[in-house]
Amino acid sequence: MSENALIQKIKPTVAASPHMKSGETSQTMMRDVIIALVPALVASVWLFGPRALIVNIISVISCVLFEYATRKILKRTNTLSDLSAVVTGLLLAFNLPSTIPFWMIPIGAFVAIVVVKQFFGGIGQNFVNPALMGRIILMVSFPGPMSTWTENYKWGETVDAVTTATPLYILQNVGDKFSMEDMPSYLEMLLGQRAGCLGETCALALIIGGIYLLARKVITPSIPVSFILTTAIFMAIAGKGDLNYIVYNLLGGGLLIGAIFMATDYATCPLTSKGKIIYGIGCGLVACLIRQFGSYNEGVSFAIILMNLLVPHIDNLTKLKPFGYIKEKKQKEAKAE
Repeated sequence: MSENALIQKIKPTVAASPHMKSGETSQTMMRDVIIALVPALVASVWLFGPRALIVNIISVISCVLFEYATRKILKRTNTLSDLSAVVTGLLLAFNLPSTIPFWMIPIGAFVAIVVVKQFFGGIGQNFVNPALMGRIILMVSFPGPMSTWTENYKWGETVDAVTTATPLYILQNVGDKFSMEDMPSYLEMLLGQRAGCLGETCALALIIGGIYLLARKVITPSIPVSFILTTAIFMAIAGKGDLNYIVYNLLGGGLLIGAIFMATDYATCPLTSKGKIIYGIGCGLVACLIRQFGSYNEGVSFAIILMNLLVPHIDNLTKLKPFGYIKEKKQKEAKAE
């Protein structure tokens, strides 16, 4: 077969990128994230009782309604089918205490969906993570309710809510001389039998969700691994090599849910592999600095939001060079020769 006949048979076409097509859509990715969040959702209800389920329902419904209403008012196409509002609602609820007054939840949902997401164009256009910004606004506006922690719910028993301290609070106020008697065991930390936000306590559930997302290739390990590893190294230095100090800092706050589910948000994390690693390291460093020297005993939310703002610069510094690209200086030298 001649070369011309072969070309005519193949019928090559010229088109704009992207040239690789995939069956993955925003809806399928968000569906996978929802599936990955189910273990943590079940754990939150088991650990904190029926009220945890109500908080999740209110948060999801608020986010969905705000997205629908905003798109309607702005005369934009309906985007509820992409499931991103459901994901935002779940993540917002996971960052709230079980005791939060129900009327506060729609305020966080309004900030997340309307202010952070829809005012900037909708899914993929938000410059910071919507759920985290909703949480931060609630945290600075209502510090009391947002920092009231209770013991785990006892099913089948009628018990009053008992206010208690989180492991990170104990670490910050006692330092590296804390007593193990004041802390939950490693197993209790892994299973979530401690005080904290709804979705951050059960480390095992979050790890299972993270493995699912990695297996489905929804996320890559670059950001979670660099984020968690940086935190471990920093806390090893701060705690003078104390293994307990390292473990409780890794499992005692929102590090896992932040590193796995929120720092990896497609719209607010870098595009390049090097950029993702730099971003993850930055999240870990900022979170550790806030934990060690700030007034808050948890710094993951602020760290991710700050690094979200730096993502355009990280992308610019780590952008890939086109194949065959020659620096301007070398071009001039070549012409001179």
